[in-house]
Amino acid sequence: ILSARTKDSITAKVCNKLFLKIKNFQDLENISLEELENLIYGVGFYKQKAKYLKALPLEIKNFNNKIPKTIEELIQLSGVGRKTANLVVSVAFDKPAICVDTHVHRIFNRMGLINTKTPLETEMKLRKILPINLWQKTNFLFVILGQNICLPTNPKCNSCPINKFCDKKIV
Repeated sequence: ILSARTKDSITAKVCNKLFLKIKNFQDLENISLEELENLIYGVGFYKQKAKYLKALPLEIKNFNNKIPKTIEELIQLSGVGRKTANLVVSVAFDKPAICVDTHVHRIFNRMGLINTKTPLETEMKLRKILPINLWQKTNFLFVILGQNICLPTNPKCNSCPINKFCDKKIV
């Protein structure tokens, strides 16, 4: 929830601070909204995300106080979209899932492997064309590529390891 529209480095710093104070759903339930906002200040939309986090203890009761293990269930939680749900399924439960963020969406379209307008369309296309054994690795590898080489503007095509497979479309 915290990572949406926030740089990874900021999310990590905020999570470290948050997890010193919040160890479980009971802690989340007991903390005041104002204190929670102060703890997560720095992430984008921190006030809205604090409300999402405050809603979690009650919402999780609908799942027998366990984190749901499917994308369909996870997106029922406040503040959890498909990207986050796929990431949880992939990382926390070690199941095949394709987490489509801005980098994955941009790079696969830039390469010309797909032609999609939204991350949801990208996810559905990639599910059809990528072997299932590559789904979990896709986000990790393409985020690194997108943050360091295949930048939104001025991509470093000359140093790109997959340059020869790319159509270099402007997206």
